[in-house]
Amino acid sequence: MNGGNDNSVIIGISDCVVTNNKDITLVTYSLGSCIGVTFYDPINVIGGMIHCMLPLSSNDPAKAQKSPFMYVDTGIVLMLKSMFEMGAVKKNLICKVAGSGTPLDDNGVFRIGERNYALLRKILWKNDILIKGELIGGRSAKTMFLYMNNGITIVRTDNKIMNEI
Repeated sequence: MNGGNDNSVIIGISDCVVTNNKDITLVTYSLGSCIGVTFYDPINVIGGMIHCMLPLSSNDPAKAQKSPFMYVDTGIVLMLKSMFEMGAVKKNLICKVAGSGTPLDDNGVFRIGERNYALLRKILWKNDILIKGELIGGRSAKTMFLYMNNGITIVRTDNKIMNEI
């Protein structure tokens, strides 16, 4: 597990992919203050990954309508809805989280990463979903991989250390 493979599907910033294709690996890059979240249903082999930039869509409703995955509040809800429509079952979901760092916020003024993580936890709590693994915070950018064939989630830090979460 040294990163992506020829069957990698890249999830860009403010994007989301939900799939039941066990032959692919989902990957997202450059998780700084952004938050990356994976959900995986091992029984039905349905998984998804999202890369959210900001916590609240209410700060720019027009932009949120065009790019709902940019925001934690709208993106996570849409992602879960897509997974359930595809056949995922909430009690089976394994949730993993990466990012929410402070790469450019030396004085802690904006705390975007912290706010993204706090809002995610609130949404998950309201939906009775627990986080099973995470690698959050810090200053280094992270790359997140979800291997659809087995549900393993790996996070690579910018010093190339691979962490299974």
